[in-house]
Amino acid sequence: MVKGLGRYNDLEVIRRSPHGVYLKLEDLEVLLPNKYVPEDIKEGQSIEVFIYKDSEDRLVATTLTPKAILGDYIALEMVAEAPFGAFLDWGLEKHLLVPNAEMADKMIIGQKYVVRIMLDYKTERLIGVAKIDSFLRKIPDNVQEGDVVRGLVYKKTDLGFKVIIDAQYIGLLYHNNIIEPLEIGQSIICYIDKIRDDNKIDLRLKKGGVESIAGDAQRVLKYLEDHEGVSLVTDKADPDKIRETYGLSKKAFKKALGTLYKKRLVVLNPGKIILSS
Repeated sequence: MVKGLGRYNDLEVIRRSPHGVYLKLEDLEVLLPNKYVPEDIKEGQSIEVFIYKDSEDRLVATTLTPKAILGDYIALEMVAEAPFGAFLDWGLEKHLLVPNAEMADKMIIGQKYVVRIMLDYKTERLIGVAKIDSFLRKIPDNVQEGDVVRGLVYKKTDLGFKVIIDAQYIGLLYHNNIIEPLEIGQSIICYIDKIRDDNKIDLRLKKGGVESIAGDAQRVLKYLEDHEGVSLVTDKADPDKIRETYGLSKKAFKKALGTLYKKRLVVLNPGKIILSS
């Protein structure tokens, strides 16, 4: 597999062509088409791009931001169908294919489905895989009863809803513990209610999801959920900017952010706060 495929990369511009600029990816050259090339970019400079393969199996770069990268679980809407599979909108011009063999159930245009972004082992094209149970760990060794976790609702059953917990485990939220309607692909905050002898995880949910996180931490969590899970205003920002964004003092914000980080609900990157998937 080509290193960097399906991920973001900071790559150096090595030469121009009539079709765009070529970027250096290890010992390969990857085209960034003209429509994505900044006007002021020069040879020797670096640019952050996402790398994938086009329909002719050529490596290509884009500055567009996909809704998920390789290995992520994500809810995406089906927008087109073909004899060999379904196409989901994941934020790029080239839609994400879910091959027929990777569907858990028949897909319908206009509905959302939870898939994992994977590589087709033959073509190394990025695909969506809806049969995700086999990717999730069977033994919950990183969680314990009472933990607050982030979940992604991915399947309705007779008993309730299956939930991906912290992108690692399967949990079940029983119908009698659901206070408000849930949708496939919905992100929720829930509790580990019970870990059974067979390692199956039972969940419970408080109304509104975020009520399990109190006060200022809840305010920050709500902001992230309302802004596609990302904030560029971190604890390094000016106090006035923090107050303008979150309605909190810098001290209160840092404390709230620490609470969310300890509960593994956010990822702290340089210059960016990201809601855990």
